[in-house]
Order: sequence, then structure tokens, then C-alpha cells
Amino acid sequence: MTRYFFCCFFLVLGVGLSAQNIDKEAKAILDKMKSKYDAYSAVEIGFELNIEIPERAPEIQNGSIIQSGENYRIKLDQQEIYCDGESVWVHLIDNKEVQINDFEEDMSNEMMSPNDILAVYESGEYSYALTNEQREDGLIIQQIEFKPIDRDSEYSKMRLTLDKQKQQLVRIKIFAKDGSRFTMRVKTLKENKTYSLDTFRFDSTKHPDVHVEDLRL
Repeated sequence: MTRYFFCCFFLVLGVGLSAQNIDKEAKAILDKMKSKYDAYSAVEIGFELNIEIPERAPEIQNGSIIQSGENYRIKLDQQEIYCDGESVWVHLIDNKEVQINDFEEDMSNEMMSPNDILAVYESGEYSYALTNEQREDGLIIQQIEFKPIDRDSEYSKMRLTLDKQKQQLVRIKIFAKDGSRFTMRVKTLKENKTYSLDTFRFDSTKHPDVHVEDLRL
């Protein structure tokens, strides 16, 4: 489910606007946000992830995402994902294991790139609407709710909260049908930094105790 959460996160960073049942006011807001993020050559976001699963104690993880074109790196307390546009490394920290797969522009691939997620969103499988605008912690925030058109989707909705003045992401909350809730709150945002390609590759020499399973063809 953590991987699924980040698919939804990239969906928002590269937000497309072809969904069915489009709310024109929400579309205008998303247009502005998309233009702002599209202007960045790269973006780095520090965040807090709150995980709520029924019959379990809530869990909070801190992490970061760097995205530069097709390259991205996700870091959490228990998992890291690297993608350099050719390969994808999934580092399971507690298991001391790394799985390497080919990066494929294929929607059936389990580890999809941000660009693939954009294509999913543009498929017209979601409806969305502006549902709220209010003051919160000194900010005027706007909330847009997304709902999957497919009734068999594993989640019921996603709520996107934006800073109206800065046109920036404040948080994303995903509601799963099993009662689970995943909330990502943005803590820091840095744009247009330059990152070396090594940033998006797992360096096994720095982790000699980690087992590497190379599944690339």
C-alpha cells in the first residue's frame, strides 16, 4: 500500500486534466498548480506520512521525494525507491534486500514512473471537484476530492489540500475501502536544484550487508 500511495502522489505532481465529471473551478485551480510544477526542472519534497490501519496503532514516518524528469528517489524509514529512467531499485531496509527491475513504460508494471501515473490519470478514470475553502493555520486552503470511476477500485477517494496563495501542495489524504487512511503532509519544498544521476541509483558499495536481487532482463 505504501507504493500505491506514492503512485497517487506522483499523480498529483504531474496532474492531468482529462477526468470525467470535471468541476470547472477545480480544473482552474489544478491548471495553475500544474503550470507551477511544470516550470520546475526538479523538485524535492520533505514530508510526514501518517498511516492509519484498522486495529493497528497509527504509524508516522518521515521521508523525502526527489523528482527530476523521469528520475526519482523516494526515501522512507523502512523503504527506499530509486529510478534513473532505465532501472528501478526497491530497497527494503529491514530485510536488508534490494530488488532491481527494468524501468518500463507499461501500465501493468508494478513500479510505475511519474510519467506513467500521469497517463493513468489522463485515462479519464477519475472525477474531481472543489469541496472546501477555509482558513487553516493562517493559510487559505482549498480542498479538491478525487473519486475513482471504477467501483472495484481499492480506495474510495483522495483529498488534495492546497495553499491557495502559493498554489502549492499542503497534504494528500487517501481513503482506502478497508478503512485505512494515508496522509502525507508537506514539510519542505525545494525547487530547481541540480542532482547527479547517482542520486537516483542505489549504491550497493555503501551497503555491503544488503542482498541484491537483480531481476532485470
